[in-house]
Amino acid sequence: MVMYQPLAAIDHMQFIDELIAERQNGVNADFFTGIRPDWRARTQAYLDAAGSPEHVLEWLDVTDKKTKTKFLSLYNSPKDGSVQGVMLDALRNQELTHCLACGEPGAPNTIDHYLPKGKFPHFCVTPANLFRMCDACQLEKLEKTGDANTPRYFLHPYYDAFAAEQVLELIIVPPFDTPTFELRPAATLMGDQAILVTTHIRELAMVSRYVVYFKGQYRRLRSQARLMRLKGLDVAQIIEIFGNGMDIPSPNAWDHVFYISVLNNPALIEFLSTEPLPEYL
Repeated sequence: MVMYQPLAAIDHMQFIDELIAERQNGVNADFFTGIRPDWRARTQAYLDAAGSPEHVLEWLDVTDKKTKTKFLSLYNSPKDGSVQGVMLDALRNQELTHCLACGEPGAPNTIDHYLPKGKFPHFCVTPANLFRMCDACQLEKLEKTGDANTPRYFLHPYYDAFAAEQVLELIIVPPFDTPTFELRPAATLMGDQAILVTTHIRELAMVSRYVVYFKGQYRRLRSQARLMRLKGLDVAQIIEIFGNGMDIPSPNAWDHVFYISVLNNPALIEFLSTEPLPEYL
């Protein structure tokens, strides 16, 4: 999503074949064997369309409760050592420091389905459809994909490679003693990319969480700037040092979005360097 991550190398067709092979001694052997051609074709369609709900159709034949359960059990109750169990464990054990969906600091602990498993149960263990996100994003996203006017709401962490660059822009609006904060798509984005980032921000309710975070960061920065001045340090230079490396793992990580917005605002740097600043946070 806002943090692009290359998809792990995996043969999705082989993955399906191995899943079906593991079912051959079970009660659903005939079911999974029978749907193999369709399941493979629909998974390939997902890969070809980069998961876009505008182009990936629901499979109505598998959305009744009984059939859906056969798929969902693959995700909800994987056996130890099963092909999907190994894949899910690897996903949970990724060393992530930020939410892939919003860029918030902290290891995300929820596995999300880009196309929701309620509508697309056949993608419930499709590796390209799974990624980690924070609980707040998960609660906002739920089963949403898009609507008639905007078929796709969300950036895809594996396919929207343009999100490897900064796609979020924070504007700190004066007066700087009591600023307001605006979060928007980066000015470098145009057309469909700007629209997609706009809906991504809106549908994950990112603004309210960002503003709380940035208010805290801003109070700390003012306090730190006051101490820098008392010690005779160059405020702009120290802030630049603070911001160095904040684009790791992504230029859309919250700390980087904050510090780059400060550094790109000469009037704010002048305020922090010369104006009276409070002693308290």
